[in-house]
Amino acid sequence: MIGKDSNVMKAWEFTVRKTHAVAKMRATSIFGTLSLANTYVEEDINDDYDDDDDEDENGSESFEIYQADKVLPNGDYYTGEWADNFPHGVGKYLWTDGCMYVGEWYKGKTKGKGRFSWPSGATYEGDFKSGFMDGNGTYTGFNGETYKGHSVMNLKHGHGLKSYVNGDWYEGEWKRDLQEGQGRYEWKDESYYVGEWKNGSVWGKGVFVWANGNSFEGSWEEGLPKGSGTFKWLDGSSYEGNWDKDATDHNGTFYPSESSEEGHFDWDPQELYNDLSGYVVCPGEKVSVLPSQKRLAVWRSTKGGDSGKNRRMSLDGRVSSVRMNLWNGGEGNVSGGVRTSAVGSDLDQELMALQLDNLDDIVAQLQPLKAPKKSKRQGETICKGHKNYELMLNLQLGIRHSVGRPAPAASLDLKPSAFDPKEKVWTRFPPEGSKYTPPHPSCDFRWKDYCPVVFRTLRKLFNVDSADYMLSICGNDALRELCSPGKSGSFFYLTDDDRYMIKTMKKAEVKVLIRMLPAYYNHFRDHDNTLLTKYYGLHCVKLTGTAQKKVRFIIMGNLFRSEHTIHRRFDLKGSSLGRTTDKPEAEISETTILKDLDLNFIFRLHKSWFQEFCRQIDRDCELLEQEGIMDYSLLVGIHFKDISQDGDIIPSGGSKTPVGDSENEGSPHLKREDTDQLLLDPSRWDSIVLGVNMPAKVERTVRRNDIELQLVGEPIGEFYEVVLFFGIIDILQDYDISKKLEHAYKSIQYDPTSISAVDPRQYSRRFRDFILKIFTEDS
Repeated sequence: MIGKDSNVMKAWEFTVRKTHAVAKMRATSIFGTLSLANTYVEEDINDDYDDDDDEDENGSESFEIYQADKVLPNGDYYTGEWADNFPHGVGKYLWTDGCMYVGEWYKGKTKGKGRFSWPSGATYEGDFKSGFMDGNGTYTGFNGETYKGHSVMNLKHGHGLKSYVNGDWYEGEWKRDLQEGQGRYEWKDESYYVGEWKNGSVWGKGVFVWANGNSFEGSWEEGLPKGSGTFKWLDGSSYEGNWDKDATDHNGTFYPSESSEEGHFDWDPQELYNDLSGYVVCPGEKVSVLPSQKRLAVWRSTKGGDSGKNRRMSLDGRVSSVRMNLWNGGEGNVSGGVRTSAVGSDLDQELMALQLDNLDDIVAQLQPLKAPKKSKRQGETICKGHKNYELMLNLQLGIRHSVGRPAPAASLDLKPSAFDPKEKVWTRFPPEGSKYTPPHPSCDFRWKDYCPVVFRTLRKLFNVDSADYMLSICGNDALRELCSPGKSGSFFYLTDDDRYMIKTMKKAEVKVLIRMLPAYYNHFRDHDNTLLTKYYGLHCVKLTGTAQKKVRFIIMGNLFRSEHTIHRRFDLKGSSLGRTTDKPEAEISETTILKDLDLNFIFRLHKSWFQEFCRQIDRDCELLEQEGIMDYSLLVGIHFKDISQDGDIIPSGGSKTPVGDSENEGSPHLKREDTDQLLLDPSRWDSIVLGVNMPAKVERTVRRNDIELQLVGEPIGEFYEVVLFFGIIDILQDYDISKKLEHAYKSIQYDPTSISAVDPRQYSRRFRDFILKIFTEDS
């Protein structure tokens, strides 16, 4: 079925009217003493919208405009022209979440020409009005899809060209963000439809032409032929009739071509509907936060007293009261009642009994753990035609050149000059080749190796064979791009054998890594069991010509490369704000990354491994603290050994017959007695690597309903035999100005101990405390 019926017209109009009315009523509080006259809502959205702007422009107020450079109360940053207590003129506004607007302002609203960018890398450049994307402009999504055309109040409205990430494109009329009117949609196989649209679906008179030359011209409804129409073959034969998906209402006449020798008498008209089933309209990228939804933090007047000092703003701008009893550890009086120590003692006893009852009820209602649904192989293969195909070729050419370049045998004792930030090698790769580089089908580019001697020595330290390394990254098999970028905006690529992961980097991250490289190198020399991410190379590709685009990337080990299927993945920091995955259980797959508040296990390691684990966590956190690093996390993967036929994960001593993992039959499967025997035999200790393929047990936990925020759940005595994989990742974020602003901003609204952005010393202490609560010795 082509397109998708969308009944959003009434809801859209109601939302626009409501949003506009609320915006007017809030204007006074947002912009101090600035007043707006009319708060009624017109029926026509464009008239109402334009009247508001005219009112502002024709007002009698005049302001003194001056250049300002301000860090606003909530941590936002503005630089540019300023009037009274809001942006007015040309300026740049940076929100603490990473969104940024550069362009023209009018009385605190984006108006005129400007550019809005999202942390994901998406951008919109064009006309703005009253804070909305309104007029002509170009939106480029983080995944590469684009829209160039007219918009009204953030929605595609008017004529525009939309190019989708899968290679499809549409050019024509839009109405309220959906195709409506005349338009042409072309699929990546060069089949296309030209004709009428309604509510984002093919509807009305139109022609569909297949890539093989066959066509259908006639009436359409809800993306399918309905009513009179004619199907034509390339040879001139045709079938004319009345069309309907229900075969009982279908009738028509076949007209053979005089020049054609082959007939189509056996052709079933219902085949047309089967042919069209593969042609759907791409849904397109959803914009998470619209420019008009971004609130400005302005310098507020102190008039009116401090009646609101015990109230704080939530992230969406709504005012909510502060529960001071939670922030102050429950001490002091609570509004609405007085609490004394005697009453507190009695309440504590009653609450303890209630908590025990509550925990028993939760355990009694627990369902058996289910193995998550199977996932397809991660990532999209980068083949010819992919937007990053040339970048992959450049990367592979550069790696082959860097690793294959003759070099003297590296000693593990490196000179300080090897770590010098200026120690980098540039190589030009012209398409026709050069004295040092081979000819290639890609564009002209330059390649940079950062500290090549250090990373060559690190690969030697990690026992990486150069030939195998090149084969993994530069072999005949293409890289795979993960479906979506990380929160930081970086993109990730996997080698075909899953051994290495390649991550694009910001310039600031490169500087952090080079700065800490001497300490990082010495740490790996001194500690074989370190849990820190292994880095194998740091490089940069610079495209020559007008683009001058630079892409920096790091090559690192893939923690989860294993013969075992990883059933559960957790990214753990020890903070609670935003640390949950908003997915229902049915949608969680083997590749879903869960977070702190999703964790429902305690990890139990054998005594000798647990002791080494504690020592290594202390050493690694000490290094990161000394280097000023924060916001790192422990990535944990769990493989459950025993899974029943119906997908239940079987606890230790369970009665169901395990079937294991069909994908991993024949892979190592250590039983408890095997683990004990392994530990008793010193000659086999060298085969154990901390955090890799480690036999262990996990104990299931639950969180009580009566506690608002319980970071570590209560153990319930239900154990599972597992294989664990874990390591410390994201170790290149220092406590820079952006993180300090984030800390200040969120501390105003939330408990400062619950947020991720804290100084490195506090972060290290909290991280260690949390990790040593969820990892314990198996007695």
